[in-house]
Amino acid sequence: MSLILVTGGVRSGKSGFAEELAADTGKRVLYAATGEAKDEEMRSRIEQHQARRPAEWGCVEIPQYLSYSNQAAKEYEVVLLDCLSTWVSNWLMAVPEEDWRSEAITQEIYQEAKAWLDGLSASPQTVIAVTSEVGLGGVAMNKLGRWFADVLGDVNQMTARRADTVYAVFSGIPWRIKG
Repeated sequence: MSLILVTGGVRSGKSGFAEELAADTGKRVLYAATGEAKDEEMRSRIEQHQARRPAEWGCVEIPQYLSYSNQAAKEYEVVLLDCLSTWVSNWLMAVPEEDWRSEAITQEIYQEAKAWLDGLSASPQTVIAVTSEVGLGGVAMNKLGRWFADVLGDVNQMTARRADTVYAVFSGIPWRIKG
């Protein structure tokens, strides 16, 4: 297994860069999409991502359980997971406000991330995971925002530790920061 993590700010060009990395391999690619079209704006973003991808790429939607992508990817040599930040958002947005910051839910998210990463270690595929960097911004002004930053920051760190290569994308310019 080879794990490449691509991180950066929102609209930094990280997804486009990750798509280029996947396409440049010349191998069969599975796009593992975490986004859900719950409103018109998100539907439009998803359509933009779909339009950029080569038609021959496979696609699996995994809004909550990342480890499902490990099973779906068996026939592919490259998996592009876009993205971990949306995946964490999917989990947290499903939680009622009175349960925000629940340690049990936080641990469930971490266990799912670990199960996904553990499944990758036994795989021969190249996996390119995209995520948003939350460590460069200020502290969120509300409880949900702070929980999101804490959980995503931890998931990003878990993933970066296991990654062979990590890129940070700033204003469309990728910088290799590990590997």
